[in-house]
Amino acid sequence: MRPYEHGGDIYGDRPIRLDFSVNTNPLGMPEAVRRAIGDRGAEDERYPDPHCRLLRRALSERYGIGPEHILCGNGASDLILRLCACLRPKTVLLPAPTFSEYGRSAALFGTTVRTVPLKAENGFALDRAFLSALTPDVDMVFLCNPNNPTGQLCGPALLEEIAAKCHENGTYLAADECFIEFTDGQSMLPLLERYPRLLILRAFTKIYAMAGLRLGFLLSGDARLLERIAAFGAEWSVSTVAQRAGLAALGSAGWMERTRAFVAEERRWLTEQLTALGLTVWPGRANYLLVRGNRPVYAALLERGIMVRNCGSFIGLDENYFRVGIKTRAENEILIEALKEVLYG
Repeated sequence: MRPYEHGGDIYGDRPIRLDFSVNTNPLGMPEAVRRAIGDRGAEDERYPDPHCRLLRRALSERYGIGPEHILCGNGASDLILRLCACLRPKTVLLPAPTFSEYGRSAALFGTTVRTVPLKAENGFALDRAFLSALTPDVDMVFLCNPNNPTGQLCGPALLEEIAAKCHENGTYLAADECFIEFTDGQSMLPLLERYPRLLILRAFTKIYAMAGLRLGFLLSGDARLLERIAAFGAEWSVSTVAQRAGLAALGSAGWMERTRAFVAEERRWLTEQLTALGLTVWPGRANYLLVRGNRPVYAALLERGIMVRNCGSFIGLDENYFRVGIKTRAENEILIEALKEVLYG
């Protein structure tokens, strides 16, 4: 069985009372989603719509793009794997650190993975060094915005420069915006028509706390390209329950605004508390924080039933780094008290 390099694996022998290793919405699912996933009897006995017609129509209305430009999948990770399976890039370029599934999925198909190091002293910001690394032999780029695990946003001007250079070189650009709805950052959606090799990844996993339901989608200005990518997924990859939940989530008025306000306040408070403990905190813009101490804390917190994301598996980081998903004030206070014990006894 291959090693698991992500958060959320609470299913081992050790009891976990609080899981800070995941970065889903601390408010949980919208109530409309909870109602939607209830037992529907005969509806759930039938095969799901293989083309997610109603869901794609609702996404089309939300994002102002035709349904033929939307492909739904079993979470963003499913779509990342399909992208690599379909396009078979010889060389992929990534910033480092970043989400590990890009490199893992590419490597499955014999791809050479190049990385551009992001520097701690520069706040792990993506800068123009990435443009210099975008040579004509790069077939595909993955960019996570805001980046995971750093939470840093890339500015729209640099993003467009990257998109333009990819277009000039014939390079596919996969922009992962699964966390952008937690931020005030600008999406690359307006660039889709201009750059046909730009693909945007989104998911219901994070903002709607639907990790267990597995629902993501891919946007492209090139409908034929999406048809090619779709062929590399299993039939009925999106369950009826997930499609129904997605429709309910999209109808949850005010959810984004409520979430952003809540996360911003808890992020500010948690940053202050972690800094007061002598830890280095990068001022991320998403619903998680990258933190560094003078020694690892993962195992000691685990003994107290608290799981954080050990960042030792990220390229460019070591086990002194950890990521915490932002939760409610009561839960965040428990984390701070546990860290006081671990760090100072």
